[in-house]
Amino acid sequence: MAELLQYLVTGVGIGCAYALTGSGLVVIYRVTRVVNFAQGSFAVLAALTVTTLLGAGLPHGLAEILAVLVAGLIGLLCGLVATGKPGTTPQTALIVTLGLGVLAYAVEILFWGDQPRSFAGLAGSTGGVQTHYLLIIGVTAVVLAATALLFARTDLGRALTATAADPYAARIVGIDVLRMGLLAFAVGGALGGLAGVLITPVQQVSFDSDVALVVNGFSAAILGNLTRPALTLAGGLLLGVVQALVGGYLSTSYQSEVALIFMLAVLVARAGRRGVLEAA
Repeated sequence: MAELLQYLVTGVGIGCAYALTGSGLVVIYRVTRVVNFAQGSFAVLAALTVTTLLGAGLPHGLAEILAVLVAGLIGLLCGLVATGKPGTTPQTALIVTLGLGVLAYAVEILFWGDQPRSFAGLAGSTGGVQTHYLLIIGVTAVVLAATALLFARTDLGRALTATAADPYAARIVGIDVLRMGLLAFAVGGALGGLAGVLITPVQQVSFDSDVALVVNGFSAAILGNLTRPALTLAGGLLLGVVQALVGGYLSTSYQSEVALIFMLAVLVARAGRRGVLEAA
């Protein structure tokens, strides 16, 4: 029973990182209709930045916060390159983000090399579970709740929501749609960066770690059709728990297939439901 509890808490902790990555995808897609394939790079760049800042003598906490801010800035720059030119379609911007993700590989290898890196997280254990997993869960809950409040209770959030709902109408009432899109990329970058910062003490990160994060994050986001944060959170937690159980009771070599099977199942189910509705 204790082993099962350990796997469940570990899975929820890892799932929170997937949910943060997926939530960044959702924020960007809702506002700009761009699927950001560079989302995983924000996490890796933030995590590697923390290793550099800690090596320079900065304390924990400050190093992590600065790294998340750096990821937000990189997200903003990514949005500027991908969507800053008037008339750029979401399909074109998608290709641009894919190219930026590949460029990030070169930057990461140039500055940090190709060897995995990590840094110390919250020490100790509670009930046989690393305390750092509880930190991941707590921080994720607070951040996602704050993000929900941003969209629901602030003028800025309402402007972002209006842009997502109808960009043309948003322009009519004076909302700067381009600025909202860039802000969405910045928020998405910060969420991705936070995922990388939180997960690196329990999973080493290297230049190509973005693949696993973006695949799992996208799998979580696809459950909510890239527009529903609550379902993205549920998808991320489900993925994390299933992967932890598969790794614990079967083999860790099967964990990467879980996200792909989950994504395929969701897409098949959605296509089947759409077919039934059209037939009716």
